[in-house]
Amino acid sequence: MTNFNLMCNVCAREYDPASLIWRCPCGGLLDLPEFTASFPLDRIRERPPTLWRYLEALPFSHRSNTWQDVTMGEGFTPLVRLAPDTPHILLKVDYMMPTLSFKDRGAAMLVTLARELGVQRVIADSSGNAGTAIAAYAARAGIACDVYVPASASAKKLRQIAAHGAVVHAIPGSREETAAAAIAAVEREQVFYASHVYHPYFFQGTKTYAFELWEQLGRRAPDVLVLPVGNGTLVLGVYYGFSDLLRVGLIEHLPRILAVQAEGCAPLAQAFARGEAMAAPVINTGTEAEGIAIAAPARSRQILAAIRETSGLIITVSDEAIAAAREHLARRGFYVEPTAAAPYAGLTEYVARYLDAQAPPDHQPLFSSNPLAEPSNERVIVPLCGAGLKAG
Repeated sequence: MTNFNLMCNVCAREYDPASLIWRCPCGGLLDLPEFTASFPLDRIRERPPTLWRYLEALPFSHRSNTWQDVTMGEGFTPLVRLAPDTPHILLKVDYMMPTLSFKDRGAAMLVTLARELGVQRVIADSSGNAGTAIAAYAARAGIACDVYVPASASAKKLRQIAAHGAVVHAIPGSREETAAAAIAAVEREQVFYASHVYHPYFFQGTKTYAFELWEQLGRRAPDVLVLPVGNGTLVLGVYYGFSDLLRVGLIEHLPRILAVQAEGCAPLAQAFARGEAMAAPVINTGTEAEGIAIAAPARSRQILAAIRETSGLIITVSDEAIAAAREHLARRGFYVEPTAAAPYAGLTEYVARYLDAQAPPDHQPLFSSNPLAEPSNERVIVPLCGAGLKAG
């Protein structure tokens, strides 16, 4: 069994995960108290190439083997050059996961916790990929699952969720209205809320993205990470993962984060530009990048603080730029959904906007030179988070 409590990030009150509480009564969100992550290199090398090779850095008893009944071999996805003439720009092909998106990292972790707690049923809400991942791993673990999704979500994702045996609740309205419907059901029925936003175990899964990069880059940190950001699932996971590595002295610096939002729904980018600690809700005016179309990100304070701590930046991209990036990646052999093309669109937009004479005088550049034009000593990582077959 897990012996890690959850802790409110406002009042510091602690809760047993078995209580099924998903938010502190004071209004604070739940996190995990800091714990000692370790990386026994000899043992890690001997283990299969999955995210579970980092057991000593995850919030489970080292004697626990519950994960073995849940895993589908997720993790350790390929790291591939974008092109021969840009060997320093590397794509982390995270759509090569069992359900074709990086959300399997967090879902495997969260469903393993549910299995350890003896949970019989979970409720999740999602724009598509997280719901699919929770549905798949819940099916694997023998746990009943309800997934709340916007009625406007990709029909292919809805079919995939249903195929795993989950009950699909298609909610008319926004992503925020979908979450509200799920939360109402959780509170009414007193079941486990398998939320990729509110439950901190999900971020413990996405932090394995950082651990894998560290290994794949020869036990060093990259220089810049270009990441999509909506609810912050990957941004916070990567920040936590590299912070673990920095804390134990295995890397010398945190990578800088270039976070990317869609122009049609960019509350974090607006707050970042204004120097604000939290993002105010916005109206989603529409974007094809449904996975990052989050008008009111619950963890905005943590996301903004993490990006600022890495001396990073948040920028926005248009749907036209996302479509162009998606086409460019496909011509390189990588077929991704629109949300997954946003980071590459963001890298291209950053070069056009900031690496020329129009850059603001107080701008602290993320790159020493144009990363798209010439080889560099800087390692730049761009994730491919979801397969193109999921779109439409």
